[in-house]
Formats: sequence, C-alpha cells, structure tokens
Amino acid sequence: MQTTRRTFLGTAPAAALTPQSAAGRPNVLLILADQFRFDCLGANGNRLIRTPNLERLAAGGANFASAFVQAPVCVPSRVSLLTGRYPHSHRNRVNYTPVDAGEVFLQRMLHDAGYQTGSVGKLHYYPPTPEHARTTGFDRVQLDDGVAATDRFSDYVKWRQTNDPRRDTPYNAVVKGARNPFRGVIDYQFTPTHWTGTESCRMLREFAAVDRPFFLHCSFFKPHAPHTVPAPYDSMFDGVEIPLPPAVTLADIERLPLPLQKLILRFNPPYNMDRTQLQWIYRSYYAACAMVDTEIGRILDELERSGRASNTIVIFTTDHGDQLLEHGLEGKNLFFESSVHIPLLARYPEHIRPGVYRELVEQVDVTPSILEWCGVPVPKRVQGRSLAPLLSGAKYEPRTHVFAENIIPEVITGAKSDFFYVPGQGIKGIRHPDAKMVRGTRWKLNYYPGHGGELYDLANDPGETRNLYDSPAHQDTVRDLKGALLDWLITAGETDQIAEKWLL
Repeated sequence: MQTTRRTFLGTAPAAALTPQSAAGRPNVLLILADQFRFDCLGANGNRLIRTPNLERLAAGGANFASAFVQAPVCVPSRVSLLTGRYPHSHRNRVNYTPVDAGEVFLQRMLHDAGYQTGSVGKLHYYPPTPEHARTTGFDRVQLDDGVAATDRFSDYVKWRQTNDPRRDTPYNAVVKGARNPFRGVIDYQFTPTHWTGTESCRMLREFAAVDRPFFLHCSFFKPHAPHTVPAPYDSMFDGVEIPLPPAVTLADIERLPLPLQKLILRFNPPYNMDRTQLQWIYRSYYAACAMVDTEIGRILDELERSGRASNTIVIFTTDHGDQLLEHGLEGKNLFFESSVHIPLLARYPEHIRPGVYRELVEQVDVTPSILEWCGVPVPKRVQGRSLAPLLSGAKYEPRTHVFAENIIPEVITGAKSDFFYVPGQGIKGIRHPDAKMVRGTRWKLNYYPGHGGELYDLANDPGETRNLYDSPAHQDTVRDLKGALLDWLITAGETDQIAEKWLL
C-alpha cells in the first residue's frame, strides 16, 4: 500500500508505542470527587473544612488557583477531562448519552503505550456498564456510579449485598428524627465512599506488584447530593455555623436571563429553603468532603508503602462544583463561579515545582500534561495545552481566557419532567439552549443566543450579583469577549492552520 502523508501522520506515533517501551515511565493516579467546590479545601483558604490529606497533596505539588471546567455537568465534563477536548467537539453534551465511538480517552492512549489501566468508582459513561468502560481502555473496572438507576451494574452494590448485615437498607437511607436530618443509617465501612477507597488501595497494590507503569482512575461519588453522611461524620460540624449564601427571592431569579430562570425554577425549586435546613446541608456537604479526604489519605499512604510514590503523577480534581443554593440553585449546570471554578492539584516529584499557580487553566489541559510527562505523543485531536512547561519553570504562554459550554436547561426527559426539546421551538421557550461562557482574569461573559447574556466584573463583584451585559458603559467589553468567544469556536477544532482532513 502506498504511504501518503495522511497515513504516515496517522500511524507513526502509535507504531512507536509498545509495552516494552513503557518501562521507567511514571505511574498516574487520577483522583476525582464529584461536585467538589473550589472553596471547600483548606489549601484554598477554608478554615472550617477538614481536608488535611488534600492539604498535604497541595503542599507537595501545584495548587491551581484558577482552574475551570469546560462543562458544569458530569458527563460532558468527564469526557472533556479524559479526552482533552471541548464538549462541542466530542459532542457528549448531556448526561446519559453515549460518547462518539471515534473519541479516544486517556486510558486508551496509556493502555496502548504499555500501561496497566484501572478504574474504581464513578465513571458515568453510557451505557453505564463495566463492560463498556473496558472498551474505552481500562483493563480493570470496579464500578459504582452512585445512581439508583445504575445500581444493577454496580460492583459496590454487589459487594455490599454479600458483606453488609444491613444489606436491605438503601445506602442513602437516613435516621428519622436525628439531630442531623442527613445522618445515614448504614455503617461507614459499608458506604460507597469507603468501598471506593478500599478498592482503590487494593488495585493500587496489585498494579504496583507488576513491573509496568499504571494508570489508576479513582472516582468518588461524594460530596454530590444526596447529602447522606454516616456516623461519626454526621456530627463533625455540630455547632459550627457555616456562612450561608444570601437568600434570593423570586424577583431576583426573574431578573436573570430566561434560560437561567427555567433552570433554577424547574421541578420543585428550593430557592426559599428554610435556613436551618440549608445549614445542615452545608454541614453534611462539608462532612462528605472530609469523608473523601479520609479515603484519599488512605490511598496516598498506600502509594507510599508501594515504593512508587516518587515516580507517580498524582492529580486531584472534580467534574464541577456545587451552587449549594447560591443564586437560588442547588447543584450546577450554569456558569457561576461555584459551578465552573474547581480545585486542581498536581504532584510529580522533581518535575512539578510546588506552589500556588494563578494562571488561567482549563481541565482539558490535564490529559496533554499527563501524556507529556509519560512520554506519550499527544494526538493532534487533543485541544488542551500541556501544563508541564509552566510547572517546570520553562517558557509558557498563559491563557488569556477560559471557556465553558452547556445545554441550559440540561435536556432532561423522563416521567417526572416536561423539559422536552421540540425542533424549532426548543425547551420551555428557549429555542437555542446551548450557552457559552468566556472568562478572563477580570471579566466573565455568559452568552445565551436569543436570550441575552450576563457580564460580571469579578474584581469588583466576585459574588456575580450585578449583571452589566446591557450597560451602555460596558458594551466595548461585551464586544471584546464575544470576539474571544467567536475566535475560540472557530479555532478550537483545528490544532494547526490547515486541518489534515483538508489536505489532498
């Protein structure tokens, strides 16, 4: 067969990768928590939270102060993280939708480079089965997505049925009449959080016993709602008054662009929730963060015992934050800082200079960074930028903007929902529900085609309470940010001036 430039470019990198060539390459431990806020780390200034293990991880590596997800919802964000590609490129835009078969995940790239690959905990792929997860590049999968509808595929649920004396009690059941209304019934040792930590330690030990590098994806469901926390964590923050967000009224919500109104007010909106109930939600959320931190400590200790810590890249992050009733919304799905601004920690001894990094970074930058550190060629389809030069002190051109996108309101169809998309009409009067965000160091623009937008001066309004989008004095800023958004949409899909698919 005649070798063309296209076939050479497409096959040369893969041909250079063999299991034998993997010897000496670093291991990768990627730890995710679900819906974990940036400000719920002691290393990020929270003096009430209890996260000592994440603090020691931050102290030994890079703590990114300005890291952002590319979609404030689970599945699109997770696919972006592990492909290094933006949602509008990988096309996985909402939860419980299959990813395009042509997308290549980090686990596949590392597997093909000779790595052992495994995942424990939440993946949130579709279909939500261990068998499908293995097709993405994982050798081994211990799955628990933490959603009742997927329990029949859960390895945790199967384990608990064999081991927990209270196996017939739902794992999110709460003790009626308890001081903390979210106190869990089942013992901590049988929770999904503890199971994920235990199985991660087990898989790490088994990988470390083999003379090949490994990629371990460890993913906790917590602190995602429901806010069930078992003893002793249920009382960890008793008596602690955690600062709550300002209360909002229906009038406040109705001043937001229509897509946000529909999102916040869908189903049974809790914007006027009783403040005592909200305080217990915050206490239980903080306790769930502490639970995750405890398990991360066990995993880091296991890594030290294995003798592999000095040659292991450790990364901690999340798929998005949690509004916790800021702006009247529980959950996420919009572009306020509490949803899109995330914790991102990275440690790789002798390769990452410890410290706080304030440069704007995107979560799509994680995959190309790992590939560079592992000596694996970065595919041209990857749209993120490696952070390795920044973290080693080499020349690095900082981003001027970061971007995010989402279907707002998220397309949810089901027996309890009337949020159906109708071609030509959209959802609930929102004809074009695909929204985009562009954020610089000071200004943030959220754009909703056909429904206006939001412009926030983050330097003078960090709470994002004063929308300046229609202000005559700020139209130059709106125009500049729309230009940056347009440039990104035009250029993000091509990593060179001419796409290879166009070449003859």
